[in-house]
Amino acid sequence: MESNLRTIIKAVTWQLLGLLTTSLLAWFHTGSVLDALTFALSTSATGFAFFFLHERVWARVRWGAAEERRA
Repeated sequence: MESNLRTIIKAVTWQLLGLLTTSLLAWFHTGSVLDALTFALSTSATGFAFFFLHERVWARVRWGAAEERRA
């Protein structure tokens, strides 16, 4: 099982990648750096929250996970 800290680090690095790509795409479509960054930051914040929740829910689902062997 993953720790909360590991899940947060994974979510942050994933969102940084998403922030960069969304910013570039929004800048291309709007021509405005400020609008692009505003849009990218809002999508990044919601994506971060939902990614974290998604990971925590799946951490509790036993289906398809290998069982931990104890000696």
